[in-house]
Amino acid sequence: MARTILLLVAVVLVAYYIYVALPGDIEEPWKLILETTPLKIIMDLFSFAELLGINHSMDSLQFLMRFQEVPATSDENVTVTETTFNGVPVSIYMPKRKSETLRRGLFFIHGGGWCLGSAAYVNYDLLTRQTADRLDAVVVSTNYGLAPKYHFPRQFEDVYNALRWFLQENILERYGVDPRRVGVSGDSAGGNLAAAVTQQTIQDPDVKTKLKVQALVYPALQALDMKLPSYQEGSNFPFLTTSLMGRLWSEYFTTDRTLEKAMLLNQHVPMEFSHLLQFVNWSSLLPDRYKTGHFYESPTPGSSELAKKYPGFLDVKACPLLANDNTLSHLPLTYIITCQYDVLRDDGLMYVTRLQNVGVHVTHHHFEDGFHGAFTLHHFKIADKIQNQYLSWLMKNL
Repeated sequence: MARTILLLVAVVLVAYYIYVALPGDIEEPWKLILETTPLKIIMDLFSFAELLGINHSMDSLQFLMRFQEVPATSDENVTVTETTFNGVPVSIYMPKRKSETLRRGLFFIHGGGWCLGSAAYVNYDLLTRQTADRLDAVVVSTNYGLAPKYHFPRQFEDVYNALRWFLQENILERYGVDPRRVGVSGDSAGGNLAAAVTQQTIQDPDVKTKLKVQALVYPALQALDMKLPSYQEGSNFPFLTTSLMGRLWSEYFTTDRTLEKAMLLNQHVPMEFSHLLQFVNWSSLLPDRYKTGHFYESPTPGSSELAKKYPGFLDVKACPLLANDNTLSHLPLTYIITCQYDVLRDDGLMYVTRLQNVGVHVTHHHFEDGFHGAFTLHHFKIADKIQNQYLSWLMKNL
């Protein structure tokens, strides 16, 4: 009897961790299951350890991810060095082949929910190395302080301080970068930071070098409405579920889990800030096909006390979709990638609409078989498709 019970428990556990409700048009589903299963097990173990008071789950994940970091190693095509820009650690990727002209410059910001990742993480190292080689560009891949040790605005400030340093005329000259061909890019939380610092540069009179492009890969752009259609559909999407995104947004601002609970209930925006909801109203900003089967409900007014303690989720530097039309109208040439199976899909789609409405030239690529995290999964076909589109656009426009 005991053996039977143990066998049943084992079967249930295996089924729970292996089964992933993947959409039918996802390529290489078994490869994706093999990628997500260990992650689910690790996340549950770390969450249990956090529940027991052993360690914060994000700290545990950070420790584990350090084993997937690689040293700054040059190869036959690219020289890699580490330095600091205004006190912020960065990695610089420079093509080895000689150039008769000044090169493109790309300032890249890694993702990881403001809690995880680094320029040295193997997937980002491969991506930035490939970008430098394919584009014949100087790529600066920046680090920044991570939650839970640091909260907003530290991440934004680190990235902006490093970018401002890079944009100085003498620094661009030192690295052989053409000041007329500098862009900013990032994925996920890095896309959030890329959008935020791009907005900041156009308002900063001390920044003389203007960005030519911004390239945002499935960016997180707002924390006011957690009931967008993509959030409602994405409770079990690969890599980034609705509940995990709520946790990551909350961790960006505080370790107080009260904010996370209010966010997931969509009860965190106080009445006095309800005017900001016009900037994230999916009923008017999403294309019709993404609204099908969904009905708009304005978020329930939340606690003013919560907003006073953690005002970051109402700050345009954390939520670039909250920028007014005048700010948006001055943004540079923009490239936005969205994926169908991604809770952040609608953030990107709404930003496309808002930028187009104010006359910004936007190129938008939507991947019907894409999912969050696919951009850096180098051994997946979908990653090749996304990266090729991304690099082709940068090659043409930067």
